[in-house]
Amino acid sequence: MTMSVPLTRRLIVNGDDFGMSSQVNAGILHAHRHGILTNTSLMVTGTAWEDAVALAKATPSLSVGLHLTLVQGRSVLPSHSLPSITDYAGNFPDNPTLAGLRYFFSPQARVEVRDECRAQIERFLSAGLVPAQIDGHLNIHMHPVVQDILLALMPEYGILALRVPQESLALSLALDARQGLRKRWESAVFTCLSWRAKKRLRARRLAFPDTLFGFHQSGNIDEPYLLRLLPQLPAGVTELYCHPAFLPCSEVERWTPTYRRDHELAALTSSAVRAAVTDLGIVLISYRDLLSEKERRPSHEQYCY
Repeated sequence: MTMSVPLTRRLIVNGDDFGMSSQVNAGILHAHRHGILTNTSLMVTGTAWEDAVALAKATPSLSVGLHLTLVQGRSVLPSHSLPSITDYAGNFPDNPTLAGLRYFFSPQARVEVRDECRAQIERFLSAGLVPAQIDGHLNIHMHPVVQDILLALMPEYGILALRVPQESLALSLALDARQGLRKRWESAVFTCLSWRAKKRLRARRLAFPDTLFGFHQSGNIDEPYLLRLLPQLPAGVTELYCHPAFLPCSEVERWTPTYRRDHELAALTSSAVRAAVTDLGIVLISYRDLLSEKERRPSHEQYCY
């Protein structure tokens, strides 16, 4: 007889953009050491990526994945190797829609995207880190071309988990009804992309959390939002992704001027939020813990979240 697994609420709290700047790095480490953040995603072409690597190595309790950057950032490969997807200085397009169209319709761009994805994975590994998961800056990893490339590369490099940014629209609007049109549009697009990704991930026995939050609320997570969200978390594994940082920061101002990263940092370290996590019996885990649990299960019981 197979023993059933208790339906607990487990929460991965991820800080995106690790390596973007020293202020972002410091915010993520502060949220991990003094708050509920358990995981982070490293931009291996960010201006402070080497500092982020050093901090990660000095903080073994922090689980680290790859924050793939193919828009609003720089490439690992030299610009002459990527003429279809970067400018002369190696910068990707700032506009994610235009970048996505180029990656979809240009055969040469698709070849270059594959080469750059491999280069970013290899830079991460060469830094002496083991990627707990892959996700993408502005969720570019969900683009059908990028998604297919990553699903081919992940087994090759032993990467076993991918973020799937599908969020409950109804709950998102109940928690914060502002910008409803944007949230509805995002939901329509990414529900289709996420359905596609989940089907392929399951076929390859790769892991992903059951649910996710932070997508529709990117850059605007605060303490009241978290205190409303936490009691609504379903059983299983949820990822909440955030963008904490200390401000001011020129890189943050350049790329995400509307994000209230200091508010997110305050929310993640709030005593009320930490108490709510404890009182609600929510178990904080990381992507690394998710993979360890998957590997411990007998082969006839293994599953992908």
